Amino acid sequence: MKETFIKERVKVELRSPILIEGLPGLGLVGKIAIRYLVKQLKTKKLAYLYSPHFPYFVLVNRKGSVRLLRGTFSFWENKVGRNDLILFTGDSQAQTIEGQYEISDYILDFAKQYNVEMIVSIGGYRMEVKEKPKVIAAATNQELLNKALQAKAVLSSMGSPIVGTAGLILGLARFKKIAALCLLGETRGYLPDPRAAKSVLEVLKTMIGVNVDLTGLDNEIEKADKMVMRLQKIEEKRVLQAEEIRKEEDKRVTYIS
Repeated sequence: MKETFIKERVKVELRSPILIEGLPGLGLVGKIAIRYLVKQLKTKKLAYLYSPHFPYFVLVNRKGSVRLLRGTFSFWENKVGRNDLILFTGDSQAQTIEGQYEISDYILDFAKQYNVEMIVSIGGYRMEVKEKPKVIAAATNQELLNKALQAKAVLSSMGSPIVGTAGLILGLARFKKIAALCLLGETRGYLPDPRAAKSVLEVLKTMIGVNVDLTGLDNEIEKADKMVMRLQKIEEKRVLQAEEIRKEEDKRVTYIS
């Protein structure tokens, strides 16, 4: 494989689709959000994206079969609203700068192929969160940004970079003449963060009018909170042990003196 390519599984006619992208990144916010939508909406597979810019290993399932890392497009036909959905997530982001641009470009070309009305990229925004995570918004036009703010997102601070596919899609979308929005959930970033993903999905469902029950994330949030508490206790114990060692070393130095 010398270049990125997309392998379509089916041909479908979609109505004014919105493409929502969420790849692994800070706190896995984007991946968790898309994975949850895929499960709740019972989407169907549309296409796979393969690239030599993904990490160079294969995944092995329980039966011993292997597959390359890939991105997956799935679709959902909206029976009550005007916009169908195309959802995109994957096993990894590209590992090279060139790959980041190339894969973002392929996603945008795929969006053009299906006459996508709007693209939403989802990611994480590193922040030490003590309460409900805020959702940071940036967009290619003011109208789209205003809709996000009305849905209780907040403005991105001046000069803050949006790294990876989530940001590049926003930047490259202008050249494809597609409206694009980026929603970033505040997250510590070092553990999977379903709480941040839920905050993003609350903003998103308000904006696009898709009725998705988000209570299913609460169990994941509870598990994540327990993991954070365990890590905090381990860190507190490590600090106490380090302090005890320092005191013992100080005693030795005083005795020798």
